[in-house]
Amino acid sequence: MVTQEQVYEVLRKCYDPEIPINIVDLGLIYDVAISEDHVNVVMTLTARGCPLHNFISQEVRARVAKIPGVKSANVQVVWDPPWDPSRLS
Repeated sequence: MVTQEQVYEVLRKCYDPEIPINIVDLGLIYDVAISEDHVNVVMTLTARGCPLHNFISQEVRARVAKIPGVKSANVQVVWDPPWDPSRLS
């Protein structure tokens, strides 16, 4: 069974290329839902016009999909609530 801890562990290896902080500590991850062998990640980005939108979401999907036991991974990028620096950990 896949756990949220496993998902967050791999997400801590994903970085916003413009900011040297991983996406978990940046506060970009809003939710991780696991249903059997499917993982859904809800996240945002630091800015709506981020030119690396596709790159970051594809990296998240690829890393999560490599976790043993994961059969599918989905990434949903949302803009509400908007990200702000108070989400940094």
